[in-house]
Amino acid sequence: MLELEGVDAGYDGFQALFGVSMTIAAGEAVAVIGANGAGKTTLLRVISGLLPATAGTMRIEGVDLRTIAPHRIVEAGIAHVPESRRLFPRLSVESNLKMGAFIPAARSRFAERLDYVYGLFPRLKERRGQLAGTLSGGEQQMCAIARALMSSPKLVLLDEPSMGLAPVIVQQVFDLVRRIRAEGYTVLIVEQNVRQVLKFVDRAYLLEVGRIKASGVAAELLATDEVRKAYMGM
Repeated sequence: MLELEGVDAGYDGFQALFGVSMTIAAGEAVAVIGANGAGKTTLLRVISGLLPATAGTMRIEGVDLRTIAPHRIVEAGIAHVPESRRLFPRLSVESNLKMGAFIPAARSRFAERLDYVYGLFPRLKERRGQLAGTLSGGEQQMCAIARALMSSPKLVLLDEPSMGLAPVIVQQVFDLVRRIRAEGYTVLIVEQNVRQVLKFVDRAYLLEVGRIKASGVAAELLATDEVRKAYMGM
């Protein structure tokens, strides 16, 4: 579904990604792991058009993402759940969900998609009129994921969904991710909680200082000394 080949990117003369290549098949859950500053968030920003690639190719189902205007990437089937959730705190839960259905194809199916995400996340239906900024951390992440699903995406990008949350809430968030994966969505997740994320994804890429250093089946990466010592303190 998604193919990256030799992708470079950076900020104001600083190169953050060096020749990144990766593939994601439809229905897969794939993780990108690595330390702070490795380029994980940059990678997701490049895929979703928030930051332009400076070299390489990126395609989703054969469509060249580098030729699409950033505001049209959602129409190509990519929905991005950003780091720190980025909800509109002074708007209600339902208004935030409506923001996720801004593309024409989603607007015409708004009621249908709203029923779908409320069925997936009943707690959001209970809080539909509540201001998003007053939700708990776990509920805010639930709202951010639901907002992304409103556009009926082919690929969901999740950037550090457990960041800043208490351990008990972190488990709830990973349960949410498992739930959307079970619904058949293709997921690319960036996450520092290596132990948790490698338990439910199919494959993973290890990113170090902007370069892919290793990749493979998640269970096999979890068992490697490099990953266990560097990212799990074992």
